[in-house]
Amino acid sequence: MITEQLLCPGSIAVVGASNNVHKPGGAILRNLIAGKYEGELRAVNPKEKEVQGVVAYSDVADLPDTDLAILAIPAASCPAAVEVLASKKHTRAFIILSAGFGEETPEGAVLEEQILQTVNQYGASLIGPNCIGLLNTCHHSVFTQPIPHLNPRGVDLVSSSGATAVYILESAINKGLLFNSVWSVGNAKQIGVEDVLQYMDEHFDPKKDSDIKLLYMESIKDPDRLLFHASSLIKKGCKIAAIKAGSSESGSRAASSHTGAIASSDSAVEALFRKAGIVRCFSREELTTVGCIFTLPELKGRNFAIVTHAGGPGVMLTDALSKGGLNVPRLEGPLAEELKSKLFPGASVSNPIDILATGTPDHLSIAIDYCQEKFDNIDAILAIFGTPGLVTMFETYEVLHQKILSGKKPVFPVLPSIHTAGREVDDFLQKGHVNFADEVTLGTALSRIMNASRPATNEIELFGVDVPKIRRIIDSIPEDGYIAPHYVQDLLRSAGIPIVEEFVSDQKEEILAYAERVCFPVVAKVVGPVHKSDVGGVVLNITSTQHLALEFDRMMQIPDARAMMVQPMLKGTELFIGAKYEEKFGHVVLCGLGGIFVEVLKDVSSGLAPLSYEEAYSMIHSLRAYKIIQGTRGQKGVNEDKFAEIIVRLSTLLRFATEIKEMDINPLLATEKDVVAVDARIRIIKDN
Repeated sequence: MITEQLLCPGSIAVVGASNNVHKPGGAILRNLIAGKYEGELRAVNPKEKEVQGVVAYSDVADLPDTDLAILAIPAASCPAAVEVLASKKHTRAFIILSAGFGEETPEGAVLEEQILQTVNQYGASLIGPNCIGLLNTCHHSVFTQPIPHLNPRGVDLVSSSGATAVYILESAINKGLLFNSVWSVGNAKQIGVEDVLQYMDEHFDPKKDSDIKLLYMESIKDPDRLLFHASSLIKKGCKIAAIKAGSSESGSRAASSHTGAIASSDSAVEALFRKAGIVRCFSREELTTVGCIFTLPELKGRNFAIVTHAGGPGVMLTDALSKGGLNVPRLEGPLAEELKSKLFPGASVSNPIDILATGTPDHLSIAIDYCQEKFDNIDAILAIFGTPGLVTMFETYEVLHQKILSGKKPVFPVLPSIHTAGREVDDFLQKGHVNFADEVTLGTALSRIMNASRPATNEIELFGVDVPKIRRIIDSIPEDGYIAPHYVQDLLRSAGIPIVEEFVSDQKEEILAYAERVCFPVVAKVVGPVHKSDVGGVVLNITSTQHLALEFDRMMQIPDARAMMVQPMLKGTELFIGAKYEEKFGHVVLCGLGGIFVEVLKDVSSGLAPLSYEEAYSMIHSLRAYKIIQGTRGQKGVNEDKFAEIIVRLSTLLRFATEIKEMDINPLLATEKDVVAVDARIRIIKDN
């Protein structure tokens, strides 16, 4: 519950206020005063009559009615103070800085629960406990430094961790990024990241509110709510970037298939962010760099010109952009030669445009103008300009300032000399600009933004999917676990997923007769063991009846073997699709190339079922091996549309067969004309 008293209180009491600004109760009072809080400010300290010039009360019971109380007292004292303030002083917002609650001991968790019951009883807000506070344009209720420049159109930062929020601010301030609010939710006993995002969504005013949200999360308690409100905000014109920490563990349950081995909480996070349209970041520098990019005009294309006076940074930036699938197109022809004639001898204009270390502000201006006005294959300009300390940069940075204001294409300033040219960089930032001091971080951040998905539609693709039949098949399966091959085939057919013809039997004569009928060569697989390849239960390219008979006899001796499956031998590129049910998130669908790409390189991308076609294409395009799908080195590509269609159909199947907890189709054999499922396994668990 987020109340008006939390956001813009008419009065604030700091309980545990101190004259020692090195204590939280002293530092937060100092920040409130320095932030020119305009309401009534009160202190609670039993030993003082006045704290930092603010009238002090000996006990919370002596306070007049107070909108917001900030507690910087021992955890054991907090429940009683909250009770008095809520019941007697009509306090409807609390920020508890104190630690020693549920994050430390079971006894602390009991205290936390008592506080929650009280604030909920009185309809009050609670931030924390164990947090740094809340910072906005109304009040600076944090005990930490630095305090960033606040602006109603600045960035909203919501962080699970107070310390991380501080470090994000440190990173952002150096770049010139402005803030509207900073939320540190701490233990998030009442208000967590999802709650703040929900409030921002439900109360969003595009004329007054910030349209940039940066998130740092250590847990996602309610994925559906995060998905709903993040995608809603993005559809309203907002931009959201987030770090989700602690996603690298693959889970405690033992893997029993390819999907089980690959899918993890990290896959679920990736899938959730893809569906919501959130730009995922992996470090504070990335997050704040993405935030800075969000403040600039929106990119209209993927082609970049790099203007630099130093070759090395230009090359590294080119590498970073190319690695992320962005383009640094070659500039050549009469216009390029014309530009070169206006620069010093030795300058290069092929892109990067290197105007040399001796290049002047006029040369920088000319190069940017050509990119803005004459090179039609350029969508944005990246200008790298520092100094070895021989000259001042005021004139050069003034040129950048003017070009940023007047240009139709975005200009990204990369000013690396933040110490040597510190005064010049500060002057540039004071004019309302941002600075990307590290070119590789900028290139990576641009790639993250340009490759992010738009929020997915909520519609489920049902065309060609027989939902009633899917339910009849699931209901008819007698027991939990990996289901028999004929059930697998029936489910895939019901979802409209093409499958290779196959025959299963424990009778040798029937197996041989089937192979003769479909014509050799064939593939033989053991039925029973989950990991067929590991036990020698898969044989390809069997070309004769005698060979097949020998393999039947051998496979039926494999432990747990129940029968043999025979299929026609097909050729094509091996693809992979899998799915795993993740608690809270639902089904995470994975796709990639089969074979070594999925088993060893783990080159997979993930989406959250049900999936739209746009999401499916985004998953395919994000694969490192996507060029193989397109076709490379004389090899024909595969039918990408059919691959996307199967991904979508599988996700719809999962939506109506939630009993499926794990499955994979590996391989799908793909050609330029078709994609066919060759082998699949499905594990179900029915709720009792």
